[in-house]
Amino acid sequence: MTNFQDKANFIWSIADLLRGDYKQAEYGKVILPFTVLKRLDDVLKPNKAAVLSMHQKISGKPEEAIDTILNGTSGYKYFHNHSKYDFESLLAEPDKIAANLRNYVAGFSKTVRDIFESFSFETQIQRLDKANLLYQMVKEFKSINLGSLSGLEMGYIFEHLIYKFAEASNETAGEHFTPREVIELMVHVLFQNDKQFHKSGTILNAYDPACGTGGMLTIAEDYFKAHNEDPDASILNLYGQDINEEIYAICKSDLMIKGQNPENIQFGNSFTDDKFPHETFDYMLCNPPFGVNWGKKADVKKFIKDEYDKQGFGGRFGAGLPPVSDGSLLFLQHLISKMKDPKTTDGSRIGIVFSGSPLFTGSAGSGPSEIRKWIIENDMLEGVIALPSQLFYNTGIGTYIWIVTNKKESLRKGKIQLVNAVNIYEKMKRSLNNKRHFISDDNIKEIARIYGEFQATEVCKIYENEDFGYEKICVERPKRENGQVVLDKKGNAKPDSSLRDYESVPLKEDIAEYFQREVLPHVPDAWIDHSKTKRGYEINFNSEFYEYKPLRPLSEIRKDILDLEKRTEKAIKNIIS
Repeated sequence: MTNFQDKANFIWSIADLLRGDYKQAEYGKVILPFTVLKRLDDVLKPNKAAVLSMHQKISGKPEEAIDTILNGTSGYKYFHNHSKYDFESLLAEPDKIAANLRNYVAGFSKTVRDIFESFSFETQIQRLDKANLLYQMVKEFKSINLGSLSGLEMGYIFEHLIYKFAEASNETAGEHFTPREVIELMVHVLFQNDKQFHKSGTILNAYDPACGTGGMLTIAEDYFKAHNEDPDASILNLYGQDINEEIYAICKSDLMIKGQNPENIQFGNSFTDDKFPHETFDYMLCNPPFGVNWGKKADVKKFIKDEYDKQGFGGRFGAGLPPVSDGSLLFLQHLISKMKDPKTTDGSRIGIVFSGSPLFTGSAGSGPSEIRKWIIENDMLEGVIALPSQLFYNTGIGTYIWIVTNKKESLRKGKIQLVNAVNIYEKMKRSLNNKRHFISDDNIKEIARIYGEFQATEVCKIYENEDFGYEKICVERPKRENGQVVLDKKGNAKPDSSLRDYESVPLKEDIAEYFQREVLPHVPDAWIDHSKTKRGYEINFNSEFYEYKPLRPLSEIRKDILDLEKRTEKAIKNIIS
């Protein structure tokens, strides 16, 4: 097997061994850690003999010193294995397979042992051994070589397996990862015109607070190495955190193989257990889960609300809280809190994938609108790209890439770019759940070019920040009794709450002129209660790119209906006869 897709299919087929002893929903608990273990076994194989020899010479030293020396001998900065066993030698003693496998896992450096603790691998060893499946599992994995695969290819394998396991057990497929072409597009747009990213000798860092299997971080690093003037003299440190312990373990192991510090990949809830509370990052990438209820768990909801109430802008969520039904904008605020100071550095850039709701949900004064207001009035929203529908495995809804930065280029200051890329895609030959479209390499280049050129076209529009703002004014009308206006103690008309209405006045319009033109001709006794005026922001993407299509002539519609009636009548006659 040379193709990584073939290897992914082969690993998936191994799960058939578990049928009867494991439920389908549990297959991943066995297959995923074994895939990681075989990957580590294969990459360490070339220097295994040298590691064993060195281990004998330094066996009396402290564990920390042993790890440092053997990691250097293995050819990998952060891990090694000094057990005499590997997948081949494990099969030589079938009756001792469980004990020897434990010995093998114990021979890894502490970082790797922690990964297998996250997988609860000891529990699976016991269970497989009891079911007489452990030897067969080792035998099947021994036949596949995962050492020659790139990090990108290995990422595809993990994501293929996660998708298949989720699909087989009727769980939410695709929850933990983003289609690679979407990541590649976001990375291109985020980095293409960034001078510090391409400059030789730079030391930069990238962060994903919902890192999943590490796809965004991996592709960011690959792009960095391919486009930096001197990648050997430059470093992009990767940081990530994920709430799913098994997915976190996969990410940690894969980035560790790539030479990234495994301590920079952490397990936990990024909101309630932020592992990087005092860190700032040059770049941040994220695809937060769409429509996830952040108030479902009482302790999480309380933690976030307490930080908002007590810390305000001294915390992460000072701009506002979105509805508990969708925590997407919490992730964006979390990322903004980790931006570098633009006064003393080159600032930070963020790429984040959203559904459509963060663009427009919530009226003026609501949490989502206040968050948009804070971002736009601080000139942080650089651009939004509308993606084609049906790109994701678990949803067919429209999605958008937001680019957010605290240090815009001079020509972008005070402006927001919208790119309508909904029709720039290819159709898949075979759909995968909800995924029926994909963005080809040529599509990625085209969309990135459109964004980078920053020129108004049919699919690219450039607006001033204020174009998305409005004042929500309260229009009152007098209360009447027996046909007479009711007055208060000061002689002013009392408002009738049942007749109260609201108008949204664009920021660039004069409120008085708007009121005179749009309201008074219809309700001449109305007035504005200025104490209730609120400023809001929304981006109605579809209306900005709306194209009027004239209705078909009635004669043409009538002809089609008559043709359909004739075909139907003919089909009925054929059935009867």
